[in-house]
Amino acid sequence: MIRIIPKLARHQDGKIKDDKLRELLQLAERLMAQEKTSKNKIYSIHEPEVKCISKGKAHKRYEFGCKVSVVTTNKSNWVVGIQALDGNPFDGHTLQTSVTQMERITGQSPEDVVIDQGYKGHDYSGSAQVHIVKKLSKSITKPIRNMLKRRAAIEPVIGHLKSDHRMDRNYLRGVEGDRNNAILAGIGFNLRKLLRWVIFTLNFWLTECLTVIKSRFWSSNKSHLLRF
Repeated sequence: MIRIIPKLARHQDGKIKDDKLRELLQLAERLMAQEKTSKNKIYSIHEPEVKCISKGKAHKRYEFGCKVSVVTTNKSNWVVGIQALDGNPFDGHTLQTSVTQMERITGQSPEDVVIDQGYKGHDYSGSAQVHIVKKLSKSITKPIRNMLKRRAAIEPVIGHLKSDHRMDRNYLRGVEGDRNNAILAGIGFNLRKLLRWVIFTLNFWLTECLTVIKSRFWSSNKSHLLRF
């Protein structure tokens, strides 16, 4: 690549008419010029939008891809907002857009918003009260304490979105592909959750019907009756 780039530039006399070839040449030049301490590195030629996201965890320090914001309800863990964020922005600068998307989807405004400490210095300016999860003190009331503890319930939701709904690896190209993949993952999560509820309801209804039938036709004195 070190030899091909200068030869190609000299051969075209600095005027490349093909747009795709010009874009690839610019990416190659950026790739060869970047160093360890450079910003806006290129981690993938076919997907230059890929960013290095610092996780801060012992088992996984970094992830490569696109940051996704997820909003769930407090009690039932329905996904009411999900969006891919291009450019690896600061978490606190994404809270306003996340709440706005949730209000547009549900048609309702939240009363309370529970976030982790990564959202310190957020940009939210709505009417909801924002609670940042931190070390619980004795002065916090019991309802607020329970609500802050419920914030951890979003972690398994994110895990299911990654493992069960293909959000861990996106096969759609570009920024629009990232956004579509995140939205489809959230829709799939809600549909699977709704399907489980329907199956549970049908199972419960059938069990109750069989119990009523059994109680009406069962007789301990007549052993020849049918038993369910």
